[in-house]
Amino acid sequence: MSRALLRSVLGLRAPSSRLAPLFAPAIRPMQPRGFNTTAPIVEPVAQPHLNINNAPNPTGDQVRPLAFKKSHPAEPPTPIADSVKTLLPLLAAQPGHYITIHIHGFPYLVQEGDQIRLPFKMPGVLPGDVLRLNRASVIGSRDYTMKGAPHIDEKMFECRATVLGTESEPLRIKIKKKRRQRRKRQAKSKHRYTILRISELNIKNLEEVEEVSS
Repeated sequence: MSRALLRSVLGLRAPSSRLAPLFAPAIRPMQPRGFNTTAPIVEPVAQPHLNINNAPNPTGDQVRPLAFKKSHPAEPPTPIADSVKTLLPLLAAQPGHYITIHIHGFPYLVQEGDQIRLPFKMPGVLPGDVLRLNRASVIGSRDYTMKGAPHIDEKMFECRATVLGTESEPLRIKIKKKRRQRRKRQAKSKHRYTILRISELNIKNLEEVEEVSS
């Protein structure tokens, strides 16, 4: 009886030992599906196009100095002054001069005898007053043009304007109101303008310029 009981006990233990390896793979970790790891793509940095025939820049590794903006340009070099001395008599000899005059920052291209309507009322002037306009950027004739940097020296020309009077536009009334408010107000405006006439425009010669300079 004891032998039969021993065999039955051994028979029950044997299948568990033989089945144990069959369930071992189930303990392995599951790999995720649908996800493939790839190496990161690094794009090459764009290099400037270098020609083998060009010499290398000797100051490429140096820090550039800060550029400061100048309120007024530098004085013109000597060759420009020489050309003015050569061509100024030819410009003065030709008739029909024109000039780009600047009045309170506004440029006007005029000739002698033209009228100017300023977009404002010039303070402190009366009809009949003569004004000397000494700000000009361009003076020219049929064949020659002299440009300033930014303005031409006032010793080279004389430009005078006579005040003819003032003009006023018709009275304008504008109604101003806001939404959902039962009130409104009237804004009245009547701008006034000053009228000038170019009474004199002369281009000086070298002798006159040198006398004024001395």
